[in-house]
Amino acid sequence: MNNPNLTTMDSTPQSSTTGPHPKATAVFTCVLGGLAGLMFGLDIGVISGAQQFIQHDFRISDTTLEHIVSWMMLGAAVGAIGAGWLSSTLGRKKSLLWGSLIFVVASVICGIGSSVEVLLIGRLILGVSIGILSFTAPMYLAEIAPENIRGAMVSIYQLMITIGIFLAFLSDTAFSYSGNWHWMLGIIAIPGALFFLGVFALPESPRWLMMRGLNEQATKVLTKLRGNPAVVQKEEAEIAEQLKIPQRGWHMFLENRNFRRSVGLGIMLQIVQQFTGMNVVMYYAPRIFQDMGYHTEAQLWFTAIVGLVNVLATLIAIFLVDKWGRKPILYTGFSVMAIGLGVVGTMMHLGIVTQPERLFTVAMLLVFIVGFAMSAGPLIWILCSEVQPIKGRDFGIAISTLTNWVANFVVGFTFLSLLNNFGHAQTFWLYAGFNVVFLVLTFFLIPETKGVTLEHIERNLMAGKPLRNIGQ
Repeated sequence: MNNPNLTTMDSTPQSSTTGPHPKATAVFTCVLGGLAGLMFGLDIGVISGAQQFIQHDFRISDTTLEHIVSWMMLGAAVGAIGAGWLSSTLGRKKSLLWGSLIFVVASVICGIGSSVEVLLIGRLILGVSIGILSFTAPMYLAEIAPENIRGAMVSIYQLMITIGIFLAFLSDTAFSYSGNWHWMLGIIAIPGALFFLGVFALPESPRWLMMRGLNEQATKVLTKLRGNPAVVQKEEAEIAEQLKIPQRGWHMFLENRNFRRSVGLGIMLQIVQQFTGMNVVMYYAPRIFQDMGYHTEAQLWFTAIVGLVNVLATLIAIFLVDKWGRKPILYTGFSVMAIGLGVVGTMMHLGIVTQPERLFTVAMLLVFIVGFAMSAGPLIWILCSEVQPIKGRDFGIAISTLTNWVANFVVGFTFLSLLNNFGHAQTFWLYAGFNVVFLVLTFFLIPETKGVTLEHIERNLMAGKPLRNIGQ
């Protein structure tokens, strides 16, 4: 079968998927798929800025406010559980469609919420959508991207989260002058609807297609993404070899010790990401700046600066993750985060009185943001999408994503209580201490997966190699 398009694509020879110039189609597909992260970021951002206005209008306590913030995480945990079945049964693309559609509906409910009860329901449904998207998008990107740029492409998901947070912070700041929190929460339905339409342009994951026996469709998708028929044939052969493993999902978890190890690693990685303390800063940034002595408008402008730094620092990870590797970046990030939060806690302990002291404390908080955005933010999603074997990938990533949202809920639900009861300085020191512990866990348990195919990682895992060595 002579296809002129294949001749054109092969005019520049490629011997492997690790060539220096990946296909523009693959990059475009990953960028479009990564926009799912925008939905997550938008929600984090809008609730951060809207909190004080919601609290004022409804005259609610900090405890009730913690419920409004954290119910989204409960919904996300439910969504992550359902996303495993949805993604396996209907495919990655349809999961993204359903997630984005639910996001639009829930955003409208939150925007028109006239009571705490309606707002809680809207936040719960919104969480379901984000749980589906946060499960599906990183897995989809890992399965679509060539291995030589897989780290960068999965990092796009985290980059989109940071862009969503930043855009929401800017929107919050604009609406803060009128105090209209309804628009803060409702306006994100617009980008949600645009993403829903964009998903129709995405191809289905070739790995999922082959799992369903749709080999011809998988070949078409891989040819479009890789270009070189020899590369396509090699990748199809590797996928087919892994599909010979008979166990799947829950049965595989019960019967295969090595799969249980990868699931356990995914659980640990997501707990690590949440207990760095990043999301408490994102959810409660205006409150933190209020405690430093800044008024409302300044709080939101500083919060917007936090969002911008978050975006820019994530670019560091995208450019370095496939050059430095995963572990060196994690070592750097956890060290920077421990120092940043430790200093913030110390400044709060000593007392922040003068303007230079406030600005220095803000600067150290931004140092913490840089540490997270360049390391644990994107790299945890990358690693969780890489370490699960193909027959258990839906189940394994569902469990790790569920863990992410449960840990996220615990962190979001306890932060204000920690500030009020444990103390401001002690709370920040606690999270600084967590980051020191994570340095140790990185050394002993986390593998280096730079430049290695998913199939190679799986072979090492199933051969019983120590977790830290499965990328070798």
